[in-house]
Amino acid sequence: MNLININSEFDKLNDVILHNPGPEIERMTPENIEKALYSDILSLDIANKEYSFFKSVLSKVSNTYEINNLLKDILEDSVIKNNLVSVILDFEKINIKKEFLLEKNAFDLAKILIEGLEDTNYNNILYDRYIIKPLYNFYFTRDASISINNSVLIGNMANFIRQREAIIMDFIFKNHNLFKAKTYNSIFDNNFADANIEGGDILIADKNILLIGNGLRTSKKGIDFIINSLKNDTEKRHFIIQELPHSPESFIHLDMVFTLLDKDRCMIYEPVILNKGFDVTHIITENGKVIKTFKEDNLITTLNNLGFNLDVVFCGGKNNNWSQQREQWHSGSNFFAFAPSKIIGYARNLNTIDDLNKNGFEVITAIDFINNKKHPNDYKRAVITIESSELVRGGGGARCMTMPVNRG
Repeated sequence: MNLININSEFDKLNDVILHNPGPEIERMTPENIEKALYSDILSLDIANKEYSFFKSVLSKVSNTYEINNLLKDILEDSVIKNNLVSVILDFEKINIKKEFLLEKNAFDLAKILIEGLEDTNYNNILYDRYIIKPLYNFYFTRDASISINNSVLIGNMANFIRQREAIIMDFIFKNHNLFKAKTYNSIFDNNFADANIEGGDILIADKNILLIGNGLRTSKKGIDFIINSLKNDTEKRHFIIQELPHSPESFIHLDMVFTLLDKDRCMIYEPVILNKGFDVTHIITENGKVIKTFKEDNLITTLNNLGFNLDVVFCGGKNNNWSQQREQWHSGSNFFAFAPSKIIGYARNLNTIDDLNKNGFEVITAIDFINNKKHPNDYKRAVITIESSELVRGGGGARCMTMPVNRG
């Protein structure tokens, strides 16, 4: 069985992979947050309360799968268990006997591989306290793997601390009975091992149109790997590359400045997307070959020329540079569509939510939806808002926290 079927950013969501923030979040200290890719320490209790609303919303509109459970399932197979442990120990050069991990049951081993393993002989609260480092960022399930059509592109993370996420997802997609999917993985490809790819930079506009961000987390060599992997078919494919700023850190991915809400609507951070200072390159492939490469004005006109008819919603509101900057910092462009024009995002971005409302989106709080007081299906367009005082401090939004595997 291969459950993978993703041909757009906005078709009806059927199945999605999530990861509830766990004890790994509380294993950050002021001394290791920079290496953990955070700028502040999160409260797990508050983050979990906020996340519970997020997950409850998605559970009402789709099937949700937790990475912990998927990982546990494949670790029940002794051969897969041995292979995964061997790969991780070798790749991360972890100084621990393999047998110690192999004797753990599937549930306990899954916890160790995600939450980390503490060195009981270490007395200081420093980064090296953990023999196996915690995966602090795994609740941003978007980055380590990307469903594209009926296969999965595995991320090659820009920061070593996140590479185990990608290795785990590769094993899940290849081996879990839900998937048994074909994967494209550059991590162990000698020609592309240093080619960075993260899922926040990849948007599937339709079956044959991919938008790719080129910035801090996805390199030009990573984009070469994506094109080389996906061009080998008889159909014409369009790869549209958006150059991104390298600072500040809120611009780490394309979906922090641009998301598709429907075939006729998108959310943008205007100072980047409509700024001619950031190049847009259009690459067309056919029959496994690149047939054309040229510059475009911006993503909007490019997509419109390919059959979209996009109205623009502005992160932070139109013509308000001050609130645009503030709300982009708090993932104001990072919305997730669970059906055409039915989206979810952070309530805190008031000017962004107001601009959505002006564009015909009914505003529904997560609690009202969960308690059946309002339903997005009763409206042509709707945005479900979730509270995010803690989740947002991780540096990502609703799209970052989802890995869709089936739409349509």
